[in-house]
Amino acid sequence: MATSLKLEADPEDKNLVILQSLICLLREKNVLSRADIEELCDKVQARVADHAHDPLPCQMEGARAAATEVAQIGDYIGRKYGGKHRRSL
Repeated sequence: MATSLKLEADPEDKNLVILQSLICLLREKNVLSRADIEELCDKVQARVADHAHDPLPCQMEGARAAATEVAQIGDYIGRKYGGKHRRSL
């Protein structure tokens, strides 16, 4: 059984609840694979790493928090639903 998801963001943030639920639903329906979620984690992390050239500017602290949240969601979904990791080239 998967452990509960611990979030650093405000758990009362309705946008966060909707997005978390959407990601889980898409994974349950096999619309998103574990590899897709890993790719999402990398894209968010890339926005943090190259903040100066981010085509969709946001606050740096928000970008860091988002990277942490996406990684935690990815870990949770990986434990709960499993799936294949993406292939490394």
